[in-house]
Amino acid sequence: MGREAASSEIDNTVGHLEPNPDVTPDPPPTPLTRPPYRRWTPWLVPAIVVANLALFAVTMYVNDCPKKNNYLGNCVGLFLGRFAFQPLKENPLFGPSSSTLEKMGALEVHKLVNEHQGWRLLSCIWLHAGLIHVITNMLSLLFVGIQLEREFGFARIGLLYIMSGFGGSLLSSLFTASRISVGASGALFGLLGGMLSELLTNWTIYANKFAALLTLIFIIVINLAVGLLPDVDNFAHIGGFVSGFLLGFMLLIRPQFGWVSRENALPMYHSTPVKHKHKIYQYILWITAALLLVVGFTIGLVMLFRGVNANDYCPWCRYLSCIPTSKKSCSSSPIYCSSSQEGSNVNLSCEGSSRTHSYFLPDATEARLRELCSQLCS
Repeated sequence: MGREAASSEIDNTVGHLEPNPDVTPDPPPTPLTRPPYRRWTPWLVPAIVVANLALFAVTMYVNDCPKKNNYLGNCVGLFLGRFAFQPLKENPLFGPSSSTLEKMGALEVHKLVNEHQGWRLLSCIWLHAGLIHVITNMLSLLFVGIQLEREFGFARIGLLYIMSGFGGSLLSSLFTASRISVGASGALFGLLGGMLSELLTNWTIYANKFAALLTLIFIIVINLAVGLLPDVDNFAHIGGFVSGFLLGFMLLIRPQFGWVSRENALPMYHSTPVKHKHKIYQYILWITAALLLVVGFTIGLVMLFRGVNANDYCPWCRYLSCIPTSKKSCSSSPIYCSSSQEGSNVNLSCEGSSRTHSYFLPDATEARLRELCSQLCS
């Protein structure tokens, strides 16, 4: 009885206590976690941009337009000295000559196959045909690459960029054997392809995923359509995109959000248990992409170094990079010209057409004649 009375008195006393308005009660504890995914400080993408701009400057220095005999007009921007651009009739992108690009490492199938210069498959992605070309590519790289490097780090994005550029060069060399090719566009399309596969393989962790998917597909389709313009190597775009798409399933895979939350939760809190780091479909996509990439690269390299022209097996594929007009043919046949020389003048005639032209060339080299023949017949 005594204990019951004492308990009653205590309860009554506590029941009449008034809350102190100056004291704010503590909120209930919440399961604090560290940031679920690591954020990186991007430095590789800006370094790639600087390297491309520096190599363009070196290319223009080597080109040295004012000291060479000009057969299509005067150099553009003579106040720039040896950095002046080739005549616009020869290069409307404000850049060097084709022979200079070839000397610097442009993708040229004859040298690649017959002279065993396989390094051109990678060197060409660091060169650009002109000032307009390099500026547009580098702005696109900054726009796309900075965010990707911030999300996934320099190692994975660097590998994605290089391997996509390699894939673009490989497909380009199989279908466009009659002209040289330069530019980072294949690597850039690889980043877009990687963004698409990253969205698909990490589908469950995103909100507004359908809107993001439609936006990304729209951007990709528009950029591939631009590749149909004259003198644009759309095969490099397609090869880079497909390579990046497959690489994205392998390099840009994320663990389940529940797994990350459990790993980053503070010790005093518990999170929903997740048995596996990745979902089953992510493993399936990873293995499938790896097999397709290895098989594709292997078949492509074997065909290339055997001198196979892929247009012989896919005649309609040429239209993926060309729209035929009354002034331009989409023929994939090698270009040949007959030449005759009278003193310092060289007369070129494009075989298969009636186009002829006379050029003032005191020191005609084989590379320069191939360059002029390509311009005359295209």
